[in-house]
Amino acid sequence: MDLRQLHALLAVAEHQSFSAAARALHTVQSNVSTHVAHLENQLGSVLIERSRGELTPEGQIVAARARRILSELRSIEDDLVSLRDDVSGHVRLGVIGTTAVWLVPALLDALARDYPRVEITIIEATTTSLIPQLVSERIDLAIVNLPVGDPDVDCRTLFEEDRVLIVPDDHPLATDDRASWHDLSQHEILLPPVGTGFRDEIDADARRVRVSLNAKAEVDGLRLMTSLATRGFAPAIVPASAVPTSSGPWCRVSIDASSRRIVGLALHRRAAPSASTRVVVDEIVTVITDEAPAITGISTATAAIPSSEE
Repeated sequence: MDLRQLHALLAVAEHQSFSAAARALHTVQSNVSTHVAHLENQLGSVLIERSRGELTPEGQIVAARARRILSELRSIEDDLVSLRDDVSGHVRLGVIGTTAVWLVPALLDALARDYPRVEITIIEATTTSLIPQLVSERIDLAIVNLPVGDPDVDCRTLFEEDRVLIVPDDHPLATDDRASWHDLSQHEILLPPVGTGFRDEIDADARRVRVSLNAKAEVDGLRLMTSLATRGFAPAIVPASAVPTSSGPWCRVSIDASSRRIVGLALHRRAAPSASTRVVVDEIVTVITDEAPAITGISTATAAIPSSEE
C-alpha cells in the first residue's frame, strides 16, 4: 500500500468516476485504475463499485482511514515547518453563511497580516452539510450552529445571538416591535427544515408555550430565508446576524421567550489539529472578540476557546 493508491481511491470517491479522478490528479485514467486495483488486491476487497463510481462499504472504511492518514501527513509537515520558520500550511474552513458574511473578510485580512504563509479555503454551507465533511476530514474545522450530536466532533461555543423575526411591512405582524409565539402561530412563516438544529430549537420554544408553527415553506439556508422575507414573501425567524444592515420594505420584530442561537467551532475529536489550523482558530477567536459586539443581538463567549498554546 502506498500514498498514490490512497490518493487515487479518494479522488474516485470524490469525483465518482475514474476519468474525473484522473483529471483532478493530473494523470491518465489507466494510472488511477491501476492504483485502485492494486489496493484492492492487497486488501482482498472491492473498494469501488465500477458501474456507479461509488465506494462499497469496504471502500468507505478504507477511505475514512485514508483521509485521516493524509491529513496527519500534512499536519506533520506543517508542524515541522512552523518550528523552523513562520507557520505555513493549508487549512480548509467550513462556515455557515450568516456568520461567514461578517467574519470571513476580517479573518482573511488578519491571516494575511499575521500568517501570510497560511493558505485557507473557505467552504460556505449549512451545518447539516458541514458536519459530514468534518467527520470525513474533507475540511479541518467548521463554524456551525450548536448543538451538534456527532460523537466524532468536539464543539466549543464562540458566541450567542438572538432569534428575531423579519416581517414584510404590509404583514399583520409588522404592527408591533414584539411578537409572542402565539402571535406567530396564527400566520404562515418561513422556517428551516425539520431536523436542522435551528428548527429544532424553534420548535422546542413553541412547544414550551403549547403552540405549533405553520410553515409557508421550509428553506435550508438562513441567508436565502432572510432574502425571501425582505422581498415580501413571508415572515422568517432568523438569527440576529442575518438581519440586513440596509433598510427596506420590512421590519425587525423581537420574539418573546425565544432561546438564543449558539454558534460554535467544531473540530474532529480524533484528529490533532496542525499548527496552521491552530493559528486559524486563534484568529477566529480574535476576530469574533473584535467584530461581534458591533452586531446588535450578539454576545461573545470566546472564553470557552483555549489558545493554541494550552
